[in-house]
Amino acid sequence: MAKSPLSSGKVLLIFVSWWAIWAILQTSLLTGFGLSLTVALSDSAFSNTVLALCCGFVSNNMQYYLPNKERYWYILLISLGLGTLSTGICKAALVPLLHSTNAAVDYAVFFSRSWAVRLDFAFLQIGCMSVLSVLWYTAAEERENRQRRTDAERLAKEAELFKLRQQLAPHFLFNSLNSISALIGSRPEQARKMIQQLSDFLRGNLRKEDQQWVQLSEELQYLELYLEIEKVRFGHRLSTELDYAPECLDYRLPSMLLQPIVENAIKFGLYDTTESVIISIRARLDNSYIRIEVINPFDPETSRPKKGTGFGLTSIQRRLYLLFARPDLLETRVEDNLFITTVRIPANWPAANTANPTQTA
Repeated sequence: MAKSPLSSGKVLLIFVSWWAIWAILQTSLLTGFGLSLTVALSDSAFSNTVLALCCGFVSNNMQYYLPNKERYWYILLISLGLGTLSTGICKAALVPLLHSTNAAVDYAVFFSRSWAVRLDFAFLQIGCMSVLSVLWYTAAEERENRQRRTDAERLAKEAELFKLRQQLAPHFLFNSLNSISALIGSRPEQARKMIQQLSDFLRGNLRKEDQQWVQLSEELQYLELYLEIEKVRFGHRLSTELDYAPECLDYRLPSMLLQPIVENAIKFGLYDTTESVIISIRARLDNSYIRIEVINPFDPETSRPKKGTGFGLTSIQRRLYLLFARPDLLETRVEDNLFITTVRIPANWPAANTANPTQTA
């Protein structure tokens, strides 16, 4: 529920100042009609206090009942009703109090001649307060609705990102368990080593569950642990090259972003060949981006990487879109017999930039 405008210190100060100024002007006007200063001050102070209370009542009432567009006649009715009530209260209180037969101007006669003008001013002032209150509460309600929509979208995005991250670990886990199963009979020592490495990998994965962003240096360490598991799986057939600029290491990127890309590179680099394969990972600062490339060779006759990027790259592209609202941060291309996957992370993104580039260069 939106707060009343009079609960704001600044608005309350403006409200009180307005009635004080209006009371002074009314006092000056009444003395011009021949009323004594005492009578004019009493009339002005009492009538404006009653009107101020009516306006405050209207403002607080709108907090609990805000008329919609089809019921704006409610504003006219409540303004007219409260205006009539305030004028009646002033007549009932002021005429007996201020009436004097010895005064130059008979107050009772003066009031009976001015009641229509008083009612008009009361109607206008209460009406203005009603309209301002409607605008205040409508704007506050719109802000609350917008905030709720933003929170709902953020929660939905975080839920989808969490789901994508959760899907990556089982995807890799199933492949690793199949490899361990194949190694148990022929190479039990290698199988035990792979189980230990897999345990370390999953333990690190659990620690990173609450981390949306990690430094590139940490992501590369995590990636090396993954590659050690894959090297046990493929033996001498798999070699890796890490080539990164030192100034990139302090920048942040979404956690577990590179592992599915490298897994995709291994899939298309090793599954269709019995020869040794080198997977290259490069990281550079490229203008306002952290540019990361994963390069793997492939056999054009047996592999079709353009048509089958698999779950890994699809999930990465979706995560990047959810985080940056851009579909162009993941690109794939073929050069000769090399398949190149390129990821660009905006270096000036608040979560990505943890150090001044001029300091880390």
